[in-house]
Amino acid sequence: MINVNLLKQICELPGAPGFEKRIRDFVFQHAKGLVDEIDIDNLGNVIAIKRGKRNPDNKRVMVAAHMDEIGFIVTHIDENGFLRFHPLGGFDPKTLTAQRVIIHGKKDLIGVMGSKPIHVMTQEEKTKLPKLTDYFIDLGMEKSEVEQWVQVGDPITRERELVEMGNCVNCKSIDNRIAVFILLETLRELETPAFDVYATFTVQEEVGLRGAQVSAHQIDPDFGIALDTTIAFDLPGADAHEKITELGKGTAIKIMDSSAICDYRMVNFMKETASKNNITYQTEILTAGGTDTAGVQRMGKQGAIAGAISIPTRHLHQVIEMANKADVAASIQLLKACLEGMDTFDWKP
Repeated sequence: MINVNLLKQICELPGAPGFEKRIRDFVFQHAKGLVDEIDIDNLGNVIAIKRGKRNPDNKRVMVAAHMDEIGFIVTHIDENGFLRFHPLGGFDPKTLTAQRVIIHGKKDLIGVMGSKPIHVMTQEEKTKLPKLTDYFIDLGMEKSEVEQWVQVGDPITRERELVEMGNCVNCKSIDNRIAVFILLETLRELETPAFDVYATFTVQEEVGLRGAQVSAHQIDPDFGIALDTTIAFDLPGADAHEKITELGKGTAIKIMDSSAICDYRMVNFMKETASKNNITYQTEILTAGGTDTAGVQRMGKQGAIAGAISIPTRHLHQVIEMANKADVAASIQLLKACLEGMDTFDWKP
């Protein structure tokens, strides 16, 4: 159904915000043979252009998928060789317990997230929610050895391989490597885009949509489509109104998130395109959490008619993020159909 081996490579590559080089190099190599032009801007966004087939007015469509993953940065090495760190992106502290991480210094080193053992906690400490500052990273080395390889400012990513579970894939960094995969696979299948497609693999989304803002300012798109994960809270204890989306119910067409209200024309176009092509979809309203949709929509000179295709994902911002392969395939189908049919829709206000 989907190329799981390619997705595995994409998810397992490191790329904390501001340190996306390894995933960027991979994306560049895989995209360059699929497009007419490709470049990397000063911030590190990869912009791959596939020219439109029916585009007398030089319309531009920006499709954004961010390459970065939530991670950390080394802030201190103590006298015993333990590392202190600062998060790059949003973390729920309790998800750090018992996790392995990779410190990307002069060479990659495995570390473990450590905290005070429950055996020596006070009763009050046992009942408190953990804080990020409760954790440190243990490399199993003395300070002198640690300092041979690690320095303040080195990035840290989480260690977890991709596995298949039923009809799902499970890994760290499904957010947002699943969208990187979808955009690459769409470029592979896309033969007759209506307008010029600027496939943009952005940086630093997890710390404030920074790459999308810069690239949208440069591209100045007429239309924008963001690709990102969204919450699938289809879990025990969830009320119907809390689910946002559900796994296996199709790709999701965004109506709004906390940073953007999607243009009603783009929402209607995506719904019509999905129905016309028998693509299973659900709608998404995400009241907390934003995506590159906002940067694409607002940072061009006149703004863009923008929306988003979202991939339902369970356990977001953990190392066990889960997406359904059928939903991923539907997302590729919808993006391709939209890019090929954008000139058939009445975009007037």
